[in-house]
Amino acid sequence: MPTFGFLIDNRKCIGCHACTVACKSEHEVPIGVDRTWVKYIEKGTFPNTRRLFTVMRCNHCDWAPCVTICPVTALYRRDDGVIDFNSDRCIGCKACLQACPYDALYIDPVTDTAAKCNFCTHRLEQNLEPSCVVVCPERAIVCGDLDDPNSEISRLTQRHPVQVRKPEKGTRPKLFYIDADEASLVPSRTAADGQYVWSDGGVAGVESSSPQPNLITAMDTAGGSKTRPQPTDSGNDHTLAPARRAYDVRPRPELWGWAVVGYIWAKSIAAGSFLAVLAVRLMADLGSASRLALPLGCLALLFLIVTLVLLVADLKQPKRFLFVLLRPQWKSWLVRGAYILVGYSIVLVLWIAASAADWSAAAEILFWPGVVLAVLAAVYTAFLLAQAKGRDLWQNALLSVHLLAHAVVAGGAVWLLTALVVAPPSTFAARMFMAITVVFSLLALLGELATAPPTDDARLAIRMIVGRPMGMWFWAGGIGAGHIAPLVLLLTIDSLASGAAALLALFGMGVIERLWILAPQRVPLS
Repeated sequence: MPTFGFLIDNRKCIGCHACTVACKSEHEVPIGVDRTWVKYIEKGTFPNTRRLFTVMRCNHCDWAPCVTICPVTALYRRDDGVIDFNSDRCIGCKACLQACPYDALYIDPVTDTAAKCNFCTHRLEQNLEPSCVVVCPERAIVCGDLDDPNSEISRLTQRHPVQVRKPEKGTRPKLFYIDADEASLVPSRTAADGQYVWSDGGVAGVESSSPQPNLITAMDTAGGSKTRPQPTDSGNDHTLAPARRAYDVRPRPELWGWAVVGYIWAKSIAAGSFLAVLAVRLMADLGSASRLALPLGCLALLFLIVTLVLLVADLKQPKRFLFVLLRPQWKSWLVRGAYILVGYSIVLVLWIAASAADWSAAAEILFWPGVVLAVLAAVYTAFLLAQAKGRDLWQNALLSVHLLAHAVVAGGAVWLLTALVVAPPSTFAARMFMAITVVFSLLALLGELATAPPTDDARLAIRMIVGRPMGMWFWAGGIGAGHIAPLVLLLTIDSLASGAAALLALFGMGVIERLWILAPQRVPLS
């Protein structure tokens, strides 16, 4: 069985876009999205300038993170090495778009399912080359069997130095470039000054009406200049650096927005509310524990329902949401998380029923599995985000601690608010628990910032969070309102101040989740 791959010979590419047009025609790709496109980079100052062309597309990786994260096997690796997709199975969760480090996937606006280059498999099966290869006037695009030493692509890769995009991701891509320029292959190496057609597409986190900053300067400001290798030109004239982006695809919008932020926020409350039942048992008197347990369990169930509704609402194909449970791909943490949430909801309903019926033995048996499932429900999203290999900030090992901290903060806030309503005299333990959890959350957050992955993309995301354009939300909303203000208010014994502290903590938690979800998505991948 052959193993197919692509090779782009940058010595020959003239930037004619014939490959893009042929691909659109062959697959009826809608306007506004592309399976393959040509990126223009300019280097130097007039009259000593040079324009470079780079063809972008799916890399058909040997280890494809899009396949691993897909919950329903809509994306799969064929025996010939081609990464293909089945739009009839796709639920439109957009996880594959986050997992791809190469920005190769898109949501088809007609079918509302994921799509990408599939190597023209319908042509391969007829022993025909992909349409982009056929139409290229310079034979700058070569495809073939990488395992056949006599194939054209094998001969070229053996005779010439070749580059791949983002080899540090470990995806083993099968899209090779001859004479590629690093400024073309690595988005953070290229300034996007907004002076050319669509050239502002690479500026992350900047509104279209704002001045367009130099992305290289942004990386240096983020602390990357000391350790980041300087751009190389693979044999080109080094005096022409730095580079600027002259032509690219349209800016990519955030794939996961308010619904995903809301789902993580609601899930933290759903998990934290039941963990608060455990905290009440350990820290409060017996009377308070008996009065608070059932209301906290009911709140956990309420926010768990909100979580599930938001998960389904964010799908492009919400009618297919049961595919996650009925056609699961078990490597995906989206599938594992769905089963965790379903298991948690079942145990929670049974525990609430047993507690309401005063079946203490049954309630006690169900309680501890519920605690375990609550912890898993709180942290599993960290493992899902870690599978999104395209977003470097989400690869931090402390992200699970971050989410657990938010769950216990939410639990403390819900406990305090519930105690103010159900058992007003017994709020001391709730205030103490909430203060401890807020300090834990603050330490986890600072630790995550300090241990961010040492990559340009992660540093740029951190810079956007703590600086412009999101710094005001982070410092005033996340740190000030979400952590410092609650700690100050909890020093008082006033009920109104305690309630305000709980609400501010929940608000700050939502702000932090919003920044952590949106900022990495504003970092360009191509």
